[in-house]
Amino acid sequence: MKHLCILLILGITTFSNAADAPNASLTTADLIDFEKQPKKVRKVIETLLALTTKNLTYKYGSADPKLGGMDCSGTMYYALREEGFKDVPRVSNQQYRWIWEKGRFHAVISFSPKTFELTRLQPGDMLFWTGTYKVDRDPPVTHSMIFLGFQKKDGRPVMVGASDGRSYEGKSRNGVSVFDFRIPPKGSKARFIGYGSLPGVRK
Repeated sequence: MKHLCILLILGITTFSNAADAPNASLTTADLIDFEKQPKKVRKVIETLLALTTKNLTYKYGSADPKLGGMDCSGTMYYALREEGFKDVPRVSNQQYRWIWEKGRFHAVISFSPKTFELTRLQPGDMLFWTGTYKVDRDPPVTHSMIFLGFQKKDGRPVMVGASDGRSYEGKSRNGVSVFDFRIPPKGSKARFIGYGSLPGVRK
């Protein structure tokens, strides 16, 4: 948790697409306590990390890696269905409702990286944001990813999914990639609203 508090204070940094670096990837051996996670969590993370090696771009509206790219909720939809979550919805706000109703959701309303609200965050949990782009839907959730845990080499909290500008190790990435997990600072258009465990994977 101390590593999470130190790194989250930096907030989310975005860069122009012209400066995008190649997609980032990790192996499960790079993650702290990966082997201690439930089997279903390990399988989901393995599937998502495999996608980060395929040079997939961010492609709005796509949930199929055969199209060369996917969007955030499409990446979640594809990976979770591959691992047996056949009832996972396609769109991020419905994925939020799915976790809220069938998983174990934890709201985060604080802007502080030291908030107690993050102490229950675990690898494999789905992460949700509002305000990453303009939408007209209720609830107005616009972005979803999955928390990977912490890197062994530096304790950095990391997540996986698709984005067109989030960063990893100080460089913007545009596609299906590993990213740093950070809470947007107060005043940002985007806001992190919470996380939740996948249905049935934890007691």
